[in-house]
Amino acid sequence: MTRARQDRLLGLLARDDDWATAATLADALGVTPRSIRSYVTALNARVAPGTAVESGPQGYRAGPDAATALRAAGEAGTPRDRLHTLVRSLLAAPDGIDVFETAEVLHVSSATLDADLARVRGLLGGTELTLERSASRARLRGTEVAQRRLLSRLAHDEMDAGSFDLAALRRTLGEGSVGAAAFGPFKAELVARLGDLGWFVNEFGITDVVMHIAIAADRVAHDRPLDAAPDELPTPGDRSARTEVAGIIAELTQRHLGVELGSGDLQHLATLVLTRVVAPGGTGGAPAQDQPPIEPEVESAVRGVVEQAAAEFLVDIAHEDFVLRLALHVQNLLHRSREQAWSRNPLTRSLKSTYPMIFEVAVFIANGLHERLGIPLLDDEIAYIAMHVGGRLERSRRADQLLTATIVCPGYYELHELLRSSVDRSLGQAIEVVGVETRVDPDWSSIDTDLVLTTIDPAVPGERIVRIQPFLTDADIERVQAAAGRIRRSRRLARLRTELERYFSPSAFLRGLDASAGVEQVIRDLGATLIAQGVIDDDYVERTIQREHLSSTAFTDALAVPHALGMTATRTSIAIGIADPSIAWGDGRVQVVALVAFSETDREAFQTVFEQFVEVFSERESVQRIVRRSTDFSGFLDELVAVIDG
Repeated sequence: MTRARQDRLLGLLARDDDWATAATLADALGVTPRSIRSYVTALNARVAPGTAVESGPQGYRAGPDAATALRAAGEAGTPRDRLHTLVRSLLAAPDGIDVFETAEVLHVSSATLDADLARVRGLLGGTELTLERSASRARLRGTEVAQRRLLSRLAHDEMDAGSFDLAALRRTLGEGSVGAAAFGPFKAELVARLGDLGWFVNEFGITDVVMHIAIAADRVAHDRPLDAAPDELPTPGDRSARTEVAGIIAELTQRHLGVELGSGDLQHLATLVLTRVVAPGGTGGAPAQDQPPIEPEVESAVRGVVEQAAAEFLVDIAHEDFVLRLALHVQNLLHRSREQAWSRNPLTRSLKSTYPMIFEVAVFIANGLHERLGIPLLDDEIAYIAMHVGGRLERSRRADQLLTATIVCPGYYELHELLRSSVDRSLGQAIEVVGVETRVDPDWSSIDTDLVLTTIDPAVPGERIVRIQPFLTDADIERVQAAAGRIRRSRRLARLRTELERYFSPSAFLRGLDASAGVEQVIRDLGATLIAQGVIDDDYVERTIQREHLSSTAFTDALAVPHALGMTATRTSIAIGIADPSIAWGDGRVQVVALVAFSETDREAFQTVFEQFVEVFSERESVQRIVRRSTDFSGFLDELVAVIDG
């Protein structure tokens, strides 16, 4: 557990790439600041004389050797390495291993190996494998497909946040596996060949497929091929595409890896490529003509769920091109779910914390597809749906979201026209110029645009006034962008402040959440405060717990926002719980829990409150300030407003 916390500490620092105090990190990990200091010492010892974690007056931050220290977590001698070595031994020995001989090889006691075998059993859930023990022998029972799934799980365990790491893959398969150096050229040529066929390649998926190809090549090299598989894709067109992809994989594995795959492996890998890696190359948003048709049941389910989500969240996603692309993704997901071939998404955590509203729409869609099609709900798969949703919303952004600007540039030949042209070209995606003042003494008070870009000194300086040069420079562009960002943020937070003051109440504030109570009990405790106000009923609380089971609502390292999918509260209200120290929530720990009850009449507030509230709690210093000083409801509201106001 200590080494796992060391790894998590380094992961937090590497992800944020900023200074963090020992107290902040201790809250995130659920330990004491003293433990943080000892973890830092141990992490730096991994890469001595290098530096995994830098120390300074502001606390700690990831050092230049952080990545090396994380990789060292999987090297020989660690419990995880020993566990993986044990699993590889079990997979390589159809007749099982001798427990005492294996303990001697690994230089551990038989009792330690028995504990490791218990950990192996913990890895087997959902793999259709069983671990049998008879006297001194232990063996794995299950199909070759199930054994490969276990190897895939180990490989993902070695890789940080789902990213592809050839060294980690080689550690999983063993040093005698197919050479890692061959996979760079292999992947590059595979992507190029698929592109030649008119496919767009999903780089997030291709890494997983390369991992499966590596596993297949290694197993075949050890005389453990897959039996010929029945046709998994239904139409003749699908079989034709699979045959073509299988031919490419056969050629590349023979040339780059020196392994000849059989028909069973080639069919399986070609199916993974077609359902995980490629997207149609057609135009206009619809599938290409040679793309397999979308099953009517899938298209109907996706269309219905998308229309529900559009109405529920007031988001502009009910478009034909979006429905067709998402339906194709869901159809591929159905094929992958039958194989339990889940696709990791390295952007899951960042999507969840940076775009909680988009992720919430994706959870709603995923839940609807689960109910209609039986698709399992996994955070990485939900994140792919969120990427579809985010892409659609990005394409449909309204022009009125731009900030307006007036240029003040005293007339001299065509100087003001050249300046406006430069501003439009360099800043057109952020601002819209609606006026140009060419007088040397303009009426500054009459200029009411969001920004004023001026080449002369204003009569009265202001936050919305930006001094620029007559010939726009890179520094000018950066200053205007920074000013635009400040204005957008201040407006968002001002709206949030107005909304929050309406939704809080002293009777729905709890400090000192019980860390041992568990997530469900915390939700019930906070829900009870809103039930007492007549805002929600017991059913809303139970549906909030059900929503939590779909995907953790810990949207940042400090904040959880449990809520039900349906907006059935009598009015929108928020119950706040403060935990000091932090409490376990999902895969992480949080210090603030905001149970949000939304009403049907406050749909627009959902977006304002939900996304901006998460934004406030994404900054560690703000969280610590709020938690430490919120001894009562009045203190919490004062500190929250102070943070919002900056």
